[in-house]
Amino acid sequence: MASAATSPYSIASAPEDTVTQRYIEFLVKVDAHERWGEHFEPLHRGQEIRVHGPRGRFTFPDQPDERAFLFIAGGTGIAPIRGMLRHARSIRQPGSYALLYSARTPDDFAYLPELRGMARRGELRLIATATRGGDARWKGGRGRIAVAQLAALIDDPATLCFVCGPAAMVDDVPAILRELGIDRSRIRLEEW
Repeated sequence: MASAATSPYSIASAPEDTVTQRYIEFLVKVDAHERWGEHFEPLHRGQEIRVHGPRGRFTFPDQPDERAFLFIAGGTGIAPIRGMLRHARSIRQPGSYALLYSARTPDDFAYLPELRGMARRGELRLIATATRGGDARWKGGRGRIAVAQLAALIDDPATLCFVCGPAAMVDDVPAILRELGIDRSRIRLEEW
């Protein structure tokens, strides 16, 4: 890497994926010039990059007391949530799983075919909502995350919730969850 600059990214793969496939997956949003991050030029196949970590506490617990799990993702905030979902499925963690995934436009969703496949197999209840754009082909929800969407995914006040996305979403969603009866101790946030 030519630049000494660093930038934090969340791992989008599960630990089990890394063991079996021998790589770590990241979700990296690029701009119109294929730059990723403020200081980085486009990546090229075979290019080496230096990775440090992992760090942080936004992880799926080893032995959760809860048996209901709700994940709320905005944009590229799906990266660590996808990793947690894949991990929970891999270790066969008992419980019910739900995901509310919001992105600006229908084209901005990452991993949507994989997530829809999980929903079709009954592994996950999924609501996808686009906050802007999209034509008549988009069959998901529209608008910002709202109380009704979250209420539809919460069957138990003992649900463990994970929230990752843009600052405004991470600020707003915990208050909605508390309004719906989720205790503050059951709300985990990843802020970036």
